[in-house]
Amino acid sequence: MARNELVTITNMCMVYDGNMVLVQEKIDAEYCGITFPGGHVKKGESFTDAVIREVFEETGLNISCPVLCGIKDWINDDGSRYMVLFYKTNVFEGQLLSSDEGEVYWIKIDEMKKAKMAKGMDKMLKVFLDKNISEYYFWKENGEWKEVLK
Repeated sequence: MARNELVTITNMCMVYDGNMVLVQEKIDAEYCGITFPGGHVKKGESFTDAVIREVFEETGLNISCPVLCGIKDWINDDGSRYMVLFYKTNVFEGQLLSSDEGEVYWIKIDEMKKAKMAKGMDKMLKVFLDKNISEYYFWKENGEWKEVLK
């Protein structure tokens, strides 16, 4: 059995300040609603550098000390894997600026839970906030998507 698999690696970062979190209201037709900033890891780029770059590109903030706190992953129909590395940090500086990916703003974590979040963000938030959960995993069984928090 082969040990290698084709993987797309992305990231997402919860930037927080006390009970406030930085959110992005995504405007993409396929993935819209409130989420955390993030994006794709470029080939050869370190995971930490990628999340720092993505947060800057989408928010204008320079973050530091991002801590890996979990993952979201699933197997696509073609057999490839898609991974989202979850980071969080409360160390940042700069001026908040929205991008063409969506408006960014600060919101209380409890208000975020009541807002129109992007698909699956309610479960992703559990990974970010609960130190006993580290993975949000999907798989297809008999043509239907199943999911679990571990």
